[in-house]
Amino acid sequence: MNVVMIGTGYVGLVSGACFADFGADVMCVDIDPGKIERLRRGEIPIYEPGLDELVARNAGAGRLSFTTDLAAAVREADLVFIAVGTPSRHGDGHADLSYVYAAARQVAEHLTGYTAIVDKSTVPVGTARQVGRIVREVNPQADFDVASNPEFLREGAAIGDFMRPDRVVLGVESPRAEALLRELYRPLNLIETPIVVTGLETAELIKYAANAFLATKISFINEMAQLCEHVGGDVHDVARGIGLDGRIGRKFLHPGPGYGGSCFPKDTLALIRMAQEAGTPSRIVEAVVEVNAAQKARMVLKIRQALGGSEAGKTIAVLGLTFKPNTDDMREAPALAILPPLLDRGAHIRAHDPKGMPEARSLLPSAIDYCDDPYSTLDGADALVLLTEWNEYRGLDLDQVRARMTGRVVVDLRNVYDPAHMTARGFEYHCIGRVDQAV
Repeated sequence: MNVVMIGTGYVGLVSGACFADFGADVMCVDIDPGKIERLRRGEIPIYEPGLDELVARNAGAGRLSFTTDLAAAVREADLVFIAVGTPSRHGDGHADLSYVYAAARQVAEHLTGYTAIVDKSTVPVGTARQVGRIVREVNPQADFDVASNPEFLREGAAIGDFMRPDRVVLGVESPRAEALLRELYRPLNLIETPIVVTGLETAELIKYAANAFLATKISFINEMAQLCEHVGGDVHDVARGIGLDGRIGRKFLHPGPGYGGSCFPKDTLALIRMAQEAGTPSRIVEAVVEVNAAQKARMVLKIRQALGGSEAGKTIAVLGLTFKPNTDDMREAPALAILPPLLDRGAHIRAHDPKGMPEARSLLPSAIDYCDDPYSTLDGADALVLLTEWNEYRGLDLDQVRARMTGRVVVDLRNVYDPAHMTARGFEYHCIGRVDQAV
């Protein structure tokens, strides 16, 4: 089966490599010649555990290739996936579909024989039908169907999510398109992965509803954490107590500085906009977005209070910048909202992240000093702020931490460490949703 993947960003590259590993012949297309040349040399533009090996193995086997020649790729394709970016549009929060529609027009010009065109990008309800309209306008003789096949990949665990998914959603309107997609995903039959077949609009909405619901769980537990701090509760026990209820589930109930990344912020805003345009406002999702923004602002206040009410002239060591561990993605990372206000009030910030510093340099103020390792970041610091829970930060040598720091303040925004243990080691420990500990 010949598969074309338009777009070699996060979704396109991971999906293309995984489909090739399923046995399909996959050609990834991008308009950036430099990016294609780097991919041909085995240089992966994003950090995702295991992706470099997966790409190398399938490229070496001849199942995965990269090109800028969309015309040649589409002419031989059975399935064409559109996996281009859909960023939030400036001004109204709606998903920007210009890249999707441009790809549809280009594909339409080169269709020969029956082809299924599949939206892999996260797109608002109704996009698949618009793609179909565009293709028919450009090429009235084309023999094609449009389908929706949303992705549910977690950055840092994307390959495992693709190879062992909870479900595969196929939005289709013809037996031919369904048959092609089922054949592509046939290797998943061995692990009995549920295949959910729906109409186009339902498949598109499933993606947004899933991400909005997960974002809701995060904002909910962050609100419970705030309540715990005021009444003397422990948010981790609250999360476990409710998460063991099978109707609720344990995942996405870990408090933190707020969600970020490429999906939740963008998709919640897009869903709000879709609901407003349909005349059915989504008040819950609107509240989720408001709570998330407030949580990031509250983290600034928490750090300020831990420093005695003012960060002016203080040195803050920050460990972790990406929105989550095991990725280099800085999009909508809490660090982008938390660190600039501290700098504005006179703080000096030293920071470290295993993978995110190159991108962080282009997004955060230039006043931040970036360090080569976690421990050098701590030199002379009045406070340590743990912002992203990378594994290498989970077992820090606390004797070395205290020896390098000038102050004793630790603000753990991921609740990695035990409050009583940190106090016993001589730190003034602050966390989320648990009672702060001071020596």
